[in-house]
Amino acid sequence: MRKLCVLGAFFLALMGSCSKGKLDEINTDPTKLTEDNYDPNSLLAQAQLKYANLGYYQLLYQSTMMQLLASTYYYYNNGDKYINVGSFTDYQGRIFDEGYADASYIREMQRLARLKDPAAYKNLIAIGDIMFVLILQRITDAYGDVPYTQAVKAMQGVKYPVYDRQEDIYTHMLNDLETATAQLDAEKPRPSADLFYKGDIGKWKKFGYSLMVRIAMRLTKVDPDKARIWAEKAAGKTFNSINDNAILLTDASSFNSQNGTSLALRTFSDYLEVRWSKTLIDQLKNTNDPRLEVIGEVPKDGLAKNANQNLSGDTDAAVQLGLPNGYDLQGGTTDISRSPNYPGGTGSGSDLAPLGKYSRPRTAMYLKLGGPIFILSYAETEFLLAEAKVRGWNINGTAKLHYTNGLTGAIQSLVQLDPLAAVDSNKITAFVNQNSLDESSTQSALSAINLQYWVATGTNFNFIEAWLNWKRSDYPKLIPVNYKGNVTNGTIPRRMIYLSTEVLNNPQNYKDAVARIAGGDVLTARVWWDK
Repeated sequence: MRKLCVLGAFFLALMGSCSKGKLDEINTDPTKLTEDNYDPNSLLAQAQLKYANLGYYQLLYQSTMMQLLASTYYYYNNGDKYINVGSFTDYQGRIFDEGYADASYIREMQRLARLKDPAAYKNLIAIGDIMFVLILQRITDAYGDVPYTQAVKAMQGVKYPVYDRQEDIYTHMLNDLETATAQLDAEKPRPSADLFYKGDIGKWKKFGYSLMVRIAMRLTKVDPDKARIWAEKAAGKTFNSINDNAILLTDASSFNSQNGTSLALRTFSDYLEVRWSKTLIDQLKNTNDPRLEVIGEVPKDGLAKNANQNLSGDTDAAVQLGLPNGYDLQGGTTDISRSPNYPGGTGSGSDLAPLGKYSRPRTAMYLKLGGPIFILSYAETEFLLAEAKVRGWNINGTAKLHYTNGLTGAIQSLVQLDPLAAVDSNKITAFVNQNSLDESSTQSALSAINLQYWVATGTNFNFIEAWLNWKRSDYPKLIPVNYKGNVTNGTIPRRMIYLSTEVLNNPQNYKDAVARIAGGDVLTARVWWDK
């Protein structure tokens, strides 16, 4: 763990955004840092960056499983077609592996803060607990039972942490989050290396309660009474506008802190063969959604121009076309040229681009190496509050108002990715008025709310959250791919498989956890709250 501290300090020196102004003040050999002269704030930035910057961790599975993106390139077959492709199955365990590394930074940060001055670092310690809950929620939602109470306690002698039951983890998370959020104190010193909010304690309070809503709403299938209690407790104290969105800005000037998703999608084969999914583009087209004219571009004709990342494509909404999931470029029955309504490629001969007429994520907007990463948004929170109101819970405001806020905020928030994505306010108002919440039945309302949650998280490239809320809500109603050789019997995966090394590193607790999973440690099994 001491080594992690050194690595954290060195990494932060390389990073830019939060510390460039102080680089010339650093005159200490980083290999000689001690507990006394190490600033625990640095570990907060390290954990935040690693938590947010997922790259392939979300691209190979959730982005295409959720039919937000589609790809013909073979290693995207994991999510696009539910096939275990070679060594890329290792990514099934990355949320687990990397998540606990992130959590270890947080716990070490808190240990150092308590050792140095617990009163002065009160806010940093509380934010650490909020971050720990944020990190562990993603881990448990992806896998089910995982270590929580004994997680990252090797320094305390816990070598083989017990896998807590997810039901118990949720109780711990809600209680821990409530306590931590209440402990935030604007009169105390602010964290100095906070990549989410630059130490703004008021925004952290709203973040804590917005996260509480998300955690509570995960329980709607399995424990609606508990979900109601916690959602009502948080309501009224959550995000007020897109200005509260939790967003991490990456740094294009340093390879280690560049946007990992942008890096991945700029890889030659990815750039040529990853496109917006037909499912998403059709949804936007069918509703005249103004996001269609800003999120996608159709490349210039021909393979060479398709591959040129400096050439902007055509953003006209009328020409946008989504790539259907489940196809390849192998020349057989599942070749994209055999798909219904295949538009043909562009160019010819050696310059043929088979996917040339399909819409890709707009390069200048989504593939910036210093591009922002969405963590938790106002739109997501408002959609969840709309659902809570539809369920009859004691939430201020109407379901229609929260839904309107969510839909408006989702479109407005795209400008936080890039000014190119600004949508005229009159267009937003007209679209929202034409697509008001259908409250003719509970199911109609739930369908509309969670469909828009899917669009919002998808267009913000928050693919894991899109998948998790889809599991919880069962909306939108996606039609699965049934590609030859798939490992899910033609169904969309409901969980990820545990980190493969756990059977060696924590064998008994791993085996106990697997024994509690109906169906075993497979992609088709379900976590506790996903009934």
